[in-house]
Amino acid sequence: MLQGISSEAFILGCSAIGASIAILAGSLGALGQGIATGKACEAVGRQPEASAEITRTMVLGQAITETNSIYGLVIAIILLFVQPLLAGL
Repeated sequence: MLQGISSEAFILGCSAIGASIAILAGSLGALGQGIATGKACEAVGRQPEASAEITRTMVLGQAITETNSIYGLVIAIILLFVQPLLAGL
């Protein structure tokens, strides 16, 4: 192991890094949702008669993207507050 750092501190540091990566995945999902909504608005502006189908497809895609963000948040909360990796020490 590294000199001058305990294994508990190392695991807590790695958990914090993992939590930040999980939150980053959720943030990027929100960015993707915004882009998808903008493109759907453009599509409805070009073809107003297809607005129901465009909206339905957009909402389905947004729901799938949102689950990714929620999973990232749950993983981050588990890594930061439950600290399952410390049980192995």
